[in-house]
Amino acid sequence: MAELTHLDASGAANMVDVSEKDATTRTARATGCVAMLPETLRLIREGDAKKGDVIGTARLAGIMAAKRTHELIPLCHPLLLTKVRVDCEPDDSLPGLRVTAEVKVLGPTGVEMEALTAVSVACLTIYDMVKAADRGMRIEGIRLLAKDGGRSGAFRAEDQA
Repeated sequence: MAELTHLDASGAANMVDVSEKDATTRTARATGCVAMLPETLRLIREGDAKKGDVIGTARLAGIMAAKRTHELIPLCHPLLLTKVRVDCEPDDSLPGLRVTAEVKVLGPTGVEMEALTAVSVACLTIYDMVKAADRGMRIEGIRLLAKDGGRSGAFRAEDQA
């Protein structure tokens, strides 16, 4: 098991010193979904949600959230992100929307938390925008799919299955 880097010798939480780490290209991809009634998904697809463009708003909310992750998660470093992409795709098998985020940085620490935050906030935004039509929606399966860069190397979720 890997050492928990956010704990000091006494077990207290602390922000990791990344000043000695090389700035390298680091990427992360995360996913999650909002399961909903078929009628709710139809509202979104047809653009009939009372609050407006659900997918476009969720995409922007996810991008904004990734950029502010350090303000939400206490021990995250502020990063100058070079790319944030959030996609919200209808998935009839749920039914619902599947959200994916890809985040990239040239820096001394990874962007896994930024990708996960982007997905989480995009899912919450979807819920908020159509909750009047479907209070029973479920936000499910938020997880890291992949990460590259840094000392710990690559991670692929399918490798952990």
